[in-house]
Amino acid sequence: MAGGPVRELAAMLAGMAPALDARRWRFVLVEGPPPQDAFALIREDDGTTAILPGVTGDFARVTLTVHSALDGVGLTAAVAGALAQAGIACNVVAGFHHDHIFVPWARADETLAILQRLVAAA
Repeated sequence: MAGGPVRELAAMLAGMAPALDARRWRFVLVEGPPPQDAFALIREDDGTTAILPGVTGDFARVTLTVHSALDGVGLTAAVAGALAQAGIACNVVAGFHHDHIFVPWARADETLAILQRLVAAA
C-alpha cells in the first residue's frame, strides 16, 4: 500500500489521521470568474458554489489525510454517522487524494476528538 490509495474501510479509518485547518471557511454563491482563493467550486444547474477562506466563515475544515480510494466504500458513512450521533452537521468534499469534512466552526474541536476516537477504534 505504500503511497497508493487505501480501499478497505478498516484501513481507511485507521489511517485517516484527521487534521484541523486553522482557517475558517464559508460557502458562497458566485457569479462570473471564480475567486482565486477558492478551495473548491461546485457547479450546479442552480448556480456555482465556492468554498472560501474568510475571517467570517462559519465552518471548520478537517482533512482526512489518508489517501482514500475514490472507490473505497464506507469512509464517508462512518464519519458522517459518528458526527450525526453527536448532532454535528457535516459536508464532505472528496478530492483525488483526501476527503475534507466541513463542520460548524464552534464544534471543530469536538469533531476532531470524535474522529480521533474512530481512528483508535479501527
